[in-house]
Amino acid sequence: MPRLQREHLETLLAAVDHGTLDAAARALSITPSAVSQRIKSMEQQVGRVLLQRTTPVRPTPDGEVVLRHARQARLLDEETTRALGGGDSVVPSIPLAVNADSLGTWFLDALALVRADTEVVFDLHREDQDRTAELLRAGTVMAAVTAEAEPVQGCSSVPLGIDRYRAVASPSFVARYLPGVDSEQRMTRLLDRVPLVDYDRDDDLQQGYLRRVLGHAPSGPRHFVPTSADFARAVSLGFGWGMLPEAQCLDALDRGDLVELTPGRRADVSLWWQRWNLASPLLERVTEAVRATAAERLHPAGQAVAR
Repeated sequence: MPRLQREHLETLLAAVDHGTLDAAARALSITPSAVSQRIKSMEQQVGRVLLQRTTPVRPTPDGEVVLRHARQARLLDEETTRALGGGDSVVPSIPLAVNADSLGTWFLDALALVRADTEVVFDLHREDQDRTAELLRAGTVMAAVTAEAEPVQGCSSVPLGIDRYRAVASPSFVARYLPGVDSEQRMTRLLDRVPLVDYDRDDDLQQGYLRRVLGHAPSGPRHFVPTSADFARAVSLGFGWGMLPEAQCLDALDRGDLVELTPGRRADVSLWWQRWNLASPLLERVTEAVRATAAERLHPAGQAVAR
């Protein structure tokens, strides 16, 4: 492949990160036509279409390869500049993908360890753990917390541990919708008809839990609350029942503010850390902090219970 110009790579990054050619032009302080010309010139150079001119623009599969190269080149340049003492003002940026529950419970603590001794800014992409690996494939992020164990091409994969979820509801919800239920078997049968809280329309944790137990999806009404903390609060306020990670519910269960609906059944989500195979001290530092924090907060890998 011909050697790509740095300004062309930066232009492709700006277009994808900002979503449109006009926004990329503003970020680079050039005209939209200059952005278009740089990308077209790069496409002619490699003989491939790199960018889908949609709204927002998206990289093609070939564009994803070039995009990943552009991010790696930028990070290595920034790290080299700082290592040579010529860039105290150069603060490297690392894009990472993480699921909402990890972000809301332990992941920021890991990044705080990095920030305590390293100047870096983080560009966090929140996505379901079943889809974060797609952002790695697309070249959008450099590392991800994911439920996918198989390494993405060009990445390494290590287990982080198990996030354990419990089916819970508020005492007021139980009194209103499940009064007098005195057995776990009967409770489980009734859960498919009462209100539940889902993160969004792609959230399959609650419905998947009941499909495994009952053999079919719940038919009750669904609330959609698309942030981790507000999801937990909606459950606590009695909107519906939901699956909460232990970090968000154990204290409330001890206080009696929440009720565990099926104590004999839990749902385990195995999490993995995938990162680019890139010799970057900064990416190594992030990986070290993520793995150490996960080891403290998650159940060890290999100790999953039946889902």
